Amino acid sequence: MADPMRIRATMAGDKVDVKILMAHPMETGQRKNPDGTTVPAHYIDTVTVSCKGRTVLTADWGPAVSKNPYLAFRFTGAAAGDTISVTWKDTKGDTRTDEAAIA
Repeated sequence: MADPMRIRATMAGDKVDVKILMAHPMETGQRKNPDGTTVPAHYIDTVTVSCKGRTVLTADWGPAVSKNPYLAFRFTGAAAGDTISVTWKDTKGDTRTDEAAIA
């Protein structure tokens, strides 16, 4: 299982600023090992963020996203103390979900 995501969600007026750091190798499938064999593709392809049962962000990613991706965005319709849930799914079928309270 991957390392936990680092999630920070803070109120800025009526908006919530969210910053997420995900630990993932994000292999493109184009790099070669020293012996010349290709490293298989292994990257996050879907990220979903929800708050109070409502999806606030869905992202479809590809192999061009860097290792240990960082995602930042803003949304409305939440309050301090609410919880956001972040889930990613990768090309090998692995998933990770973490939660954070809005400060």
